[in-house]
This record gives sequence, C-alpha cells and structure tokens, in this order.
Amino acid sequence: MRVITSSAQIQPQSTCRIMMIRPVRFGFNQQTADSNEFQQQDFAEKTKDSAQQIAAQEFDLMIDQLRKAGLELHIFDDTDDVERPDAVFSNNWVSFHQSGKVVLYPMMAENRRLERRADIIENLRNNFKVEEIIDLTGFEAEGKFLEGTGSMVLDRRYKIAYACLSPRTHPEVLDAFADALGYEVISFSASDEHGRPIYHTNVLMCIGDIFAVVCLEAIKDPDERLMVRSVLEETHKYIVEITLEQVRHFAGNMLMVKNSKSDKFLVMSTQAYESLTIKQRQMLSDYARLLHTDLSVIEGNGGGSARCMMTEIHLPVR
Repeated sequence: MRVITSSAQIQPQSTCRIMMIRPVRFGFNQQTADSNEFQQQDFAEKTKDSAQQIAAQEFDLMIDQLRKAGLELHIFDDTDDVERPDAVFSNNWVSFHQSGKVVLYPMMAENRRLERRADIIENLRNNFKVEEIIDLTGFEAEGKFLEGTGSMVLDRRYKIAYACLSPRTHPEVLDAFADALGYEVISFSASDEHGRPIYHTNVLMCIGDIFAVVCLEAIKDPDERLMVRSVLEETHKYIVEITLEQVRHFAGNMLMVKNSKSDKFLVMSTQAYESLTIKQRQMLSDYARLLHTDLSVIEGNGGGSARCMMTEIHLPVR
C-alpha cells in the first residue's frame, strides 16, 4: 500500500483550458496503421475524398459544444505546407503541467513528429507561465517512444501515470517522464481479444477526480489487473468498468473537463456514448454532465477519438 501524498490537495485533475488543432490535411495515416487496430482501412477508402472536409466539420461541432459548456479553448489551425494527417490528435506530442513544465514527446511515426510546433508553445507563453521545456524527443533515435497522454493516463491529483506498454510506450521513456515530473508509474500490458497490444492507454482508461473508467478485461495478467484496481481504489476512485467491445467504440477515450464555474463535463464521441449501457451512463452522470459529438470520420480514419483531440493546459496563468 503506497502512501498518498498531500499533492491530492493541490493538484487539480481537470481544467477549463484546452488546446486543440483544427485539421487541414486530415486523412488515413499509413505509417501508424500497423500499431493502431482502431484505424479502418476499408472505411478510409470509402471516405478518402471527403475525409478532410467532414473531419473539419466534426471538429467545429465539437468545439462549438465545448464553448457552449463554458470551456476556454485555445484553437490553432494546422498548416498546409506539411502533410500532418493526425495533427488533430495534439495530446500525443505535448503536455502542459501546473508546475509550469511543458513536455515534448518522442513519436513512433516519422510523419507524426512533424506535429510538434514551437510556435504554438510560444503563443501560449503570452497567457501562461512556461518555466521549463522537458524534451524527451531524443529517445526517437533509440527507437523508444512515449506518445504523451495517449501513452499515459495521468492522475494529476496523486501524480500517478498509468501506462499500458506497447510499441508506442517504452518503459525507459516512462521513467524519464516520471523522474522529470515527480510521477509514480503504474505500467501493465493490455491487449484485445486476439492478443494484439492496445496501442494507447487512453483508449481503455479515463481518470476523473473521484471516478475511473477502465477496461480491466484488457489486462490479462491477474496480478497486473489487481494492481491497477488496487491503486484506483486506494486513490478513492469509483470504478466504472467497460468491456473490450466498448473499447472498440472508444468508450475509454473520454476526458473530464470543467468550466470556469467548476461545472464538470465528461467529453466523448457519440459512438462512445451510444456504446455505454444505461446503467453506465447513469453512474457517470453522477460525476459529470456527459457531452458527445459525432466523430465518425475522425475515429475511422485516425483511430483516435475525443480525448485524443484535447490537450489540457494546466500551466499557471500569467
């Protein structure tokens, strides 16, 4: 049993400030398809000519909903000079922390490394205090990766990083993150019904302030499964279990946010929402208002969903 530190009183789990990248050249990324079972090649072929247009519409509907909820959004357009088919999934290349630290992450696909943009960080400096930039991208030369809050699901209140190991999530980079930010790592293996590794932790797990959505079924090792459950319970989380079938519909890819009035929202896609049982919806509604938008084209082509599109800004305000 680990000791829960006083960080629980000073580290908020959610924020009202979200960074998002509007897609410009969105599409199916062949470089990521081998390790992402959620990308659908057949669907991508059917939507090839309209993917960018529809993805932009889905994006705008989502940000409209978030604005109506009262969130503070920092929206940046992708640029069309470089092809970045996955630019909309900004949470993989950067994370922002209450300590004023910004972390840059090593990405597995070469064309995804082009998503890292210094101009965005410089722009955010106008409104937020950036004390230090921690650059982990040197691990790319060693073939070791950690794709931000896709690879890790952070319990910011207790400084715990949950991570399922995969080709995109290397234990050595996890340790480097933990050392730099003062986190404890809870790592485990997770796979689908066919034994294929689940590529990102945030498709099977979401951490709220007093709840957690998790697919324990994906953690095949009983000791690891018990470890994850025990840590969640020890950090006072009410556990809402989801199935692998629901994971396929992105039910784990949620993010809890709040507005300036501290009203809580749980953001997900319509596909994810519709995969939940009535009982699960009722349980989650006890903790936050459920928000969902149709992200079918973004999900089918990109293999990511609502949570992947939102990068939380926990930096101190100037």
